[in-house]
Amino acid sequence: MNLPVIEEGAKKSGVLWLGLPSGVRLAWHVWHDGALYVVAGGGEQSLPGLAELAAGRSEIEVVLRSKDNGAELVRFPAVAEVVDQAAAPEAVAALAKERLNARDAAGLTARWAEESTVVRLTPVSEPPGV
Repeated sequence: MNLPVIEEGAKKSGVLWLGLPSGVRLAWHVWHDGALYVVAGGGEQSLPGLAELAAGRSEIEVVLRSKDNGAELVRFPAVAEVVDQAAAPEAVAALAKERLNARDAAGLTARWAEESTVVRLTPVSEPPGV
């Protein structure tokens, strides 16, 4: 795993691709504190199966593409886990800041707490010696 490439790619592009049971899905995200964060459901992006995978702390495939030419920059496994939004206000605030064209920007995080699932995608480290 090349964490510096993942971090740089995640910071430069606001979208990624997730390998979900329903197929590969495009999602907007934010890079915060060593992980990617996405929000699903509740009027936000439709990412069928992500909340269930995250509830079980499953690994999923993530793909970041170059913002310049669209070529694949890096593909890696990440552990998906549901974020306790009340316990992670900085991550939720960072995600909300990147939410473009929100219909209710003032009440966005409150709506997410009631209706949406915030998921942290932590890149999986390779075992020593790989």
